[in-house]
Amino acid sequence: MSRPNILFLMTDQQRADALGCAGGWVETPNLDRLASEGVRFLNAITTCPVCVPARLSLATGLHCHSTGVWRNCGHSLDPATPNWMRALRDAGYRTSLFGKTHLHPHGGDLREREELMHAYGLDDVDEIGGPRASARLLSHMTARWQSLGIWEDYREDYRERFANKPHVVRPSALPLEEYADVYVGRQAAEYLTAYDRDQPWFCWVSFGGPHEPWDSPEPYASRYRPEAMPAPTPVPEWTEERPQGVLDNRLRNRPTITSEEVAAMRADYAGNVSLIDDQIGQILRVIEDRGEWDNTIVALVSDHGELNGDHGLIYKETFLDGCLRIPFLVRTPQTAAAASGRTCPTPVELPDIGPTLAELAGVKLDYQHFAQSVAPCLQNPDLRHRTDALAEYDGEAVLLTEEWKLAVNAAGEPYLLFDRQKDPDEQRNLVTDPAHRATVQALQARLLQRLVTSQRRLDR
Repeated sequence: MSRPNILFLMTDQQRADALGCAGGWVETPNLDRLASEGVRFLNAITTCPVCVPARLSLATGLHCHSTGVWRNCGHSLDPATPNWMRALRDAGYRTSLFGKTHLHPHGGDLREREELMHAYGLDDVDEIGGPRASARLLSHMTARWQSLGIWEDYREDYRERFANKPHVVRPSALPLEEYADVYVGRQAAEYLTAYDRDQPWFCWVSFGGPHEPWDSPEPYASRYRPEAMPAPTPVPEWTEERPQGVLDNRLRNRPTITSEEVAAMRADYAGNVSLIDDQIGQILRVIEDRGEWDNTIVALVSDHGELNGDHGLIYKETFLDGCLRIPFLVRTPQTAAAASGRTCPTPVELPDIGPTLAELAGVKLDYQHFAQSVAPCLQNPDLRHRTDALAEYDGEAVLLTEEWKLAVNAAGEPYLLFDRQKDPDEQRNLVTDPAHRATVQALQARLLQRLVTSQRRLDR
């Protein structure tokens, strides 16, 4: 059989529990179908809980301490840096992108940077900015909005939102058929419908949602009842003397949000996830209609999550589960034939998806990186892919195992320790508990080893 086609689905700011098969509070029948035919990884995390560093890590297989990019900024991925997308293209795949990459600054006119995207390894490109950036930059999508006379409506809506209450919940100023996630899904579906090359295809469909603001269009805006949404995790009461970190500063400066506002945000967020799921369903039907379903790999990840009121916070930028843990699932013709539908508890990192897709395609990555293919876990989900997963942000680092989560601040001092089995809502910080001193020391040593080992390798 020829090399498999690859559909790489990516969302922006989707929590790990925002899947029907994971949290039960949002309907995602198409993604649930993929999970039922594949393997879903229960302990997958981003490598950084903000867009730019996470996506840079996704492309390169490197962590923040290796790339030097710890926060959102105007960074451009150097075209000379090896990446797995270019490796797929060099191996004979026709590669395409529809949606957001954020591998270079969101400004100006994205259409003028298609040569840069080609250098990254992407042949056919229709790139968009994120929801906020689309109020100021040109792309094929926003140029269409401009021609339809609706771009200014979108821009005015954004100006009003962020000048008053950023977490306001109201439907988009755009009609449903022009909403960004609908545009991305439609462009990808039309591309695959018309695809007529002899080459196997790799299609990266990168949605800008469910990233805030909370502006799902109707009928998705009113699909879910706020009162039916799961309650957020409470604001913790931590009074012990201990080192401080980014999370403490966020908690001290948390926004004033009512419980009704949080419920409305969560309902709107669920609507956006369902909208994206519907677009994915259309793409899957195109693949089936082409007779290629039995030779297509499908993977889903997100760059990070969204707190949506957990701990009294919104957005991301912390190591709390709401923004650290992400959906990560892989469906192959082989897992589908085995009626897999299994889950794998081993820790997984966002950039692991690149080597996974390359291995499944029979492509060897001959450059240095620290991501690891999860392909063996697709055959045996009981395998331990990693003993721990690492993430970083703003000079801080966190180590996650199946049992524990330890975070250290920019000075290297442990300031968070959560028992993930006994305290899934992350309410009890055990970092100063004498009974857990040995656990803190052991996890801190493992974290330091991860950091030093990977930096040493990079410097060779």
